[in-house]
Order: sequence, then C-alpha cells, then structure tokens
Amino acid sequence: MNIRDPAESPTPEVRRLVAGEFDEGPEYSTYRSRGTTDWLLVLTLHGSGHFSEIITERGTVVLVRPGTPHDYGTVGERWHFRYAHLHPKPEWLPFMDWPEVAPGILRLQLTAVEKIADNLLDAARYQLFPIPQGEQLSVNSLEAALLWCDTHNPKAARIDDRLLRVIELVDQDLTAPLDLPDLARIANLSVSRFAHLFRDQLGVSPQQFVERRRIEAACRLLELTTRPIASVAAEVGFPDPLYFSTRFRLSMGTSPTAYRSR
Repeated sequence: MNIRDPAESPTPEVRRLVAGEFDEGPEYSTYRSRGTTDWLLVLTLHGSGHFSEIITERGTVVLVRPGTPHDYGTVGERWHFRYAHLHPKPEWLPFMDWPEVAPGILRLQLTAVEKIADNLLDAARYQLFPIPQGEQLSVNSLEAALLWCDTHNPKAARIDDRLLRVIELVDQDLTAPLDLPDLARIANLSVSRFAHLFRDQLGVSPQQFVERRRIEAACRLLELTTRPIASVAAEVGFPDPLYFSTRFRLSMGTSPTAYRSR
C-alpha cells in the first residue's frame, strides 16, 4: 500500500452532485482529515485502490459517509475508477444502507459491473450538458446506479443474478419467444429449478411475469398512442389480437378499447 502524503487534499464544492472518472498511477492519494459534507461513491473498474485499510478491486463499490476521514489512493501500479460526490435525496437512503466494513465506509462487491459503470458514466456526462435538464439527467443516472447497486446488497431482498438477466432480456424485447424453456435457458437452469426459483423470489410464475410485463407495456401504448389495437397487441408480443383482448380484460378488468377511452 502506498504511503500517503499527510497534506490535506482539496475538498470539492458539491451543491448536489459531482461525478467523474480517474485512471491513476501509483502516486495517487487523497487525504482529508475531516472528510466532506457529502457522500462519496467509488466504483473500481481496473487495478486496485484502498480506503484506509480496505482494499478495492474490480467490481468493488464503496460509499463513504459524510464526515468520515478520507485516506484513499492507488494500490500497485494503477487504479481506474468512477466516482460521485453526492447529497442524496431522502428517498435514496434506504438503498444506501450497505454493509459497513470500517467506521463510515460501506462496501459492496458486484458481480455485474457494466450497467452500474454505464450509469455513473452517464451521470458524469449529463452534468456537463449545456441544457437546463442536464443536472436532472445526471441525478437520474446516479439514482439508477444506486438502485442497481442495491440489487447486490446482502442486506436488501436480493434477486438472483440469473433472474435479473432474464428480467432484463424480457424487457428488452417483449416480442421474443419467452416460453418457460427459453427463459430457463437464458438463466442456465433446468426448467423446474428456474420456475421454482423465480416464483420463490418474485412471487409469480415466469409466465405470469412475462404476461404482466406485456400488459403493462400495452397500457402505456394505449394511453400514449393512437395505434390500432392489433398493432399494440403485436408490439407487446401478442400476435393474435383476440387473445390479447381476452388476456387484457382478465388482467385490467376492461377491454383495450374501453381502457383507452377511459
């Protein structure tokens, strides 16, 4: 571990959110004896770093509470990470309740880094957009990153990573073949094991989940577009408009036409 320079490092001025990315060599270190008034989130992408005695490697994401002394830097030759200094909204705090590994330092180990890394990249990009909505877009991206982090939080009600992969693929293309064997194949599980795990963790069968997603998507199209019912049905994965209308009525208590009129 590097020996830090005891000189105080500059403290960022954070009104709501400051996000960015560093790819640093062996001399990089930061020391703030009183910490900051904001939270600090750091996701390691490559190489290794440390927070006091806590070592971070690829996939490690750390939260540092306000007022916690900052003593962090590179371990070895390189530390590539994305970060955010933030003043969280009150409703964010429940999904920032991570395991505490040292006083004021919280940590998660991610199995899926890319989605959270992409959201942090968007948070950094949007804050520089020369449009009035840039800051809010940045805040929304950071909230998405925190929510995805919470799916890896052992203190939260976790969903198996294999099921998360299935859910994501379902939402990406509702018109794809989404029968039970297809979904089990995506999860790399047997059909019986997949069906049992899915119902145990999400409270519904995979088939019920897919249909619910399709009906929810149909509701949005009926509310926001004037497309014909048959077109809406096909777009959400029901090639038969009559069958779509039957399933829609069973789920929503009214026909697609009546739902749109209402």
